[in-house]
Amino acid sequence: MTQHADRHSTATRVDDDPGEGLFGSLVSIVRFTGELRQYYVAVIVCALLTAAAGLATPFLVGRATDLIVGAVNSGQSAGAVPMLALLAGAILVTELISTVVQNLGGWAGDVLSNRLRAILSTRYLDKLLRLPQQWFDEELTGTIIARLNRSIAEISQFVKSMSNTFFAMLLQTIAVLVISAIYYWPLAVMLAVVFPVYVWLTGLTSRKWQRLEADKNSHIDSAGGRFAEVIGQIRVVRSFVRERHELETFTDHFDRTDATTREQSRYWHTMDVIRRGVLNVVFAGMYFLIFWRTLQGGFTVGEMVLLIQLVTMARTPVEMMSWVLDTAQRAVAGSRDYFRVMRATEVYAPARMPELPARPKDAPVLEFEDVRFGYGDGPDVLRDVTFDVRRGERVALVSESGGGKTTLVNLLLGLYPLRSGHIRLDGVDIATMPPEELRRRVSIVFQDPSLFSDTVGENIRYGYPSASEDDVELAAERANAGDFIEGLDGGFDALIGERGLKLSGGQKQRISVARAMLKDASILVLDEATSALDTRSERAVQEGLEALMKGRTSLVIAHRLSTIANVDRIVTLKKGVVDEIGTPAELARTGGVYGELLALQRRGEDSYLNAYQTAQ
Repeated sequence: MTQHADRHSTATRVDDDPGEGLFGSLVSIVRFTGELRQYYVAVIVCALLTAAAGLATPFLVGRATDLIVGAVNSGQSAGAVPMLALLAGAILVTELISTVVQNLGGWAGDVLSNRLRAILSTRYLDKLLRLPQQWFDEELTGTIIARLNRSIAEISQFVKSMSNTFFAMLLQTIAVLVISAIYYWPLAVMLAVVFPVYVWLTGLTSRKWQRLEADKNSHIDSAGGRFAEVIGQIRVVRSFVRERHELETFTDHFDRTDATTREQSRYWHTMDVIRRGVLNVVFAGMYFLIFWRTLQGGFTVGEMVLLIQLVTMARTPVEMMSWVLDTAQRAVAGSRDYFRVMRATEVYAPARMPELPARPKDAPVLEFEDVRFGYGDGPDVLRDVTFDVRRGERVALVSESGGGKTTLVNLLLGLYPLRSGHIRLDGVDIATMPPEELRRRVSIVFQDPSLFSDTVGENIRYGYPSASEDDVELAAERANAGDFIEGLDGGFDALIGERGLKLSGGQKQRISVARAMLKDASILVLDEATSALDTRSERAVQEGLEALMKGRTSLVIAHRLSTIANVDRIVTLKKGVVDEIGTPAELARTGGVYGELLALQRRGEDSYLNAYQTAQ
């Protein structure tokens, strides 16, 4: 047996960089959303213009102050009025410009935030659709959804806050630093020191804050995952009277986040008192320097007013730094969770379909050769499985529960890589086929019909979206579903609810059969398609299945052995290996797996018949 474990195996390891900080996270987001560069540029330009307009006002107020002081001292107040009016008009113009540009920047920021959310969401789904099935086996559906909502909300909120408010203020602070250096260098030194010191003090809390935030997010995601499961299976929850248990479990997760939040918030705000205390001392020193310098004649009154306004402008973004960094920390945590998924290793997918080899007409359509498989690092579920299915042949897979029947179907669909061996379709190893090409050639009717909350027609059309209404109706008739569909309010346009909750089990399964018929693939797989149905529904569905199998190569899995009495061959599996291969009549006499299951079923039927006759 040839080993191909290295070629087939696909790891689901995720690279995580816990040391990536705020800057690295922002760079990752910007690179990932490079198509939004025009919005990033618009936000920056608007922030520059807003900062410039904001800086003009203190200069105009300072000039007006000096003009008023000079006019009062000289006794020529009337002569200063025209210039003061001009300065007031200039202040009005700068304020209007600032208002308009700031709102244009806000619009760009809002659009940027929304487009960012859309891009991150669609790429997240695109990534999920390309991850191996094993990744989903280890994740709760609700957790995946909760992680998406939380991560993207935190990232987009931070980007929106930065673009709409803080970025313009940061530019103003830099400008204030330069202007202060021109007027009086000690002021510039103090500003140059206070900002990085404040950021450094804030950064001291980052590692512990991130650890607590990760723990809190873990509980939130787990609670979200369980919530989705409970709502999706509410009938099971109620039938086993587990409402109280589920509520307590859900509440416990949030109780744990409450305790974590208390510790996290206490730590953060204690540090904030220290940070802002240092800030208050430094700015008080700046104000004293301005007052003292003015008293010594170094500044005019107008310059004093100008510098006080500039220092106040610089103080606002510094004081906002606590809030901004809190938002930024959440964005970093969210981006890590997001990019952890985006870095997950994808399953290898060939880019193009290999050329089909020339084969004789009687060659097998489907071949399993020495197939060995196990889930993750677990033991082998299948070992040395070898059999084939010829064109137009009906082959049934039979085993006790857990024998590997459904696993073989999953392998045929390419959902998992083999540990060794080959599965060939029309002579081509499916590992060399693009997944979409492989799955176009296979129609499957699951035990669970897996319908969507859409119309009847769209569910039938799911495997063949471009099918006409006539084709959909014909498939429904052949699946023995036409009569009940006509009785629905809206017919083929009737909405069936989540997972088809408005339909009976038999009705859902007949829609599933119609969907497979419309797809019209060359290989048909029936995965216990009637095991969950009552006798009447089974008979109606079975008629549709007989029409579906006609002329097709079919692989059938069934618990009810009566449904496979007319297959051409049976392959029995025992503890993950092929036990017997033969016709139903042959295997009924050998005493193998099929014979044993057949005898058990017959004894059950006899017991039911005797009980019924006794009751009569």
